[in-house]
Order: sequence, then structure tokens, then C-alpha cells
Amino acid sequence: MELVPRKRLEIYTGRSHPGLVKEIANHLDIELGDVLLREFSDGEIHCRYGESVRGKDIFVVQSHAKPVNDSIVEQLIMIDAAKRASAKRITAVCPYFGYSRQDRKATGREPITAKLVMDMLQAAGADRVITVDLHSGQIQGFFNGPVDHLTAMPVLVDYLRPYKGTDLVVIAPDAGRVKVAQRFSQQLNLDLGFVHKRRPRGTMNKVEALEVVTEVDLRGRRCVIIDDLIDTAGTICAASELLKKKGCSEVWAMATHAVLSGKAKDNLMASSISKLVVTDTLPIPTEKLFPKLEILSIARIIAQAIGAVFEDTSVSDIFQGDNLM
Repeated sequence: MELVPRKRLEIYTGRSHPGLVKEIANHLDIELGDVLLREFSDGEIHCRYGESVRGKDIFVVQSHAKPVNDSIVEQLIMIDAAKRASAKRITAVCPYFGYSRQDRKATGREPITAKLVMDMLQAAGADRVITVDLHSGQIQGFFNGPVDHLTAMPVLVDYLRPYKGTDLVVIAPDAGRVKVAQRFSQQLNLDLGFVHKRRPRGTMNKVEALEVVTEVDLRGRRCVIIDDLIDTAGTICAASELLKKKGCSEVWAMATHAVLSGKAKDNLMASSISKLVVTDTLPIPTEKLFPKLEILSIARIIAQAIGAVFEDTSVSDIFQGDNLM
């Protein structure tokens, strides 16, 4: 007897950001898979797929949103359930990858938690990981399998395209983001600069912007700060104040991940930043919205990557190779 194998794609969403996953499914013109997620009275998470996943190509989508630990564990449980139900291939899709900033030991006696999260995804049964704009590219090496590292750059570049060749200056908030900012400046024919910052030893969520390094005169120019994420907004607020002191007429900020924890909203409202543009890799509750904030959809990029993985075609071709860090 000879059987011709059929590839079947299914997307399942955790509870952290179902709106984004629904939009991803719409771009792929498919329905979300049926999965029941609930808690027992003691808070333990229970998962049961409402349909057979045997032999299917499963994509478990969960952004590691607050509460971060609950979001990660829920995704792990969904992956384990799919593995035990004989799914053919399981891909963990993490639009925002939790603990990505803990990618190395900054001081002694610290964990490398980004590696731990990757290890847990693999132990649960994930064959592949798809994520967007990791805090540092080396995190891809923490997973012993394929990692598709997407970037929100096409979405953000399209937003800035009407300003191509204008007085806008692309600013990296620190030396580590210069390479990314340079790609923006090259695609849009804009000038480039970066902020030299210092993080006081032994402190968290505190930075000092010391100087702007650039070859152009910033007086009267509009500057746009490009970063991967905004947490308490300390980095970009400090950078914006420094840019204003240098004579910039207006300061914008753009980032992929809007974590917006703590007093981020108050800090941004009180800052010199006149416009903040982010993507929807993370859900942004109503109480964190404010007039300066604009939210762009990342669903199309993730849907294209899922489609490429399912069809065994190149993910890098979606970005013309610019997703490599």
C-alpha cells in the first residue's frame, strides 16, 4: 500500500494576545484551531485540543506578555499537549520573546534566562522557533534547531517612507543598535547618528545619555530614535532630552515591542518625544494608550513567515536578507 502524504497547517493561540493571532490567521485565509485553555482552582493551567492534530504542522502562537511567566508556561503546556497528540511538526511562534534581555551574565552569579526559555521550548517538544526582533541576535544559537528571526523593519520603514530624503535623522539609542539604525538610514536615504549612553553599575532601568555621535548638524532637524523595545522608556526619554539640547526641532521614537511597564506612560508623556510608533507584538491595554502613541500591525510579516515555513521556502527572502543581525 502506498500513501501520498498531505501537509496540513493549523494555528493555535494562547491567551496572551489572541487578537494578533486572529489577524495572522486572516492573512493566511485559515481559521484558528480549536483549543481549550483553562485554570484549575489552584491556578494550574489545563490544555486540551478540540480536534485531532495527528500528522499536522502545528504553529503555537504566544507572545510572552505580562504576566510573562504564565504566558511562557501556557505555551509550553500547549506544545507538550500537541507533541503527545502526535503532531508532525511543532513551531513555537513568539512575537515577543520573554527574558530576551537576560542573554548573558552581566555580573557574577546571574542566570542566562533567555537560554533557559529556549531550553524549555525544546524540552516541551518544539521543533522550530519563530520570533521577532530579539534583543540580541545570539539568542538564536540558544535553540538546537531552526530559529526564524523576523524583523519589524519593513513595517516601520513603510511608515517612514514618505519622509525619504527629508530632514529626518535616524538615531540609534546606543551603540548596540547602530547596525539596525544604519539599515533604516540606507533604505530611506537618511542621515544617521547614535547616542553614547552609560548604565550606572548595579542599577536596573536607569541610563544616562552622554553624547550624540553624528556627522551632521542636528539643529533644526527632526530625529527618529529606532529601538527594539520600550520598557520603562528610560533610554529613549534620556536620548530625546539630549537630542533636544542639541537643537533638534522634533523627536520621534519607533520600536518593535511596546512593553511599557512601570511609569513608562508617564515618562513618555512628560518627555520631549512628540510621536511614538510601535508594533502590536504585545497587547497594549487601554489604560496604557496615550495621544502620542501609534500602533502598527505586525501580523502580515508573521503570516508570511509561517507560510514560508509551512511551504518549505525561504524566510530570509521576505526581508531580502535584512532579518540577519
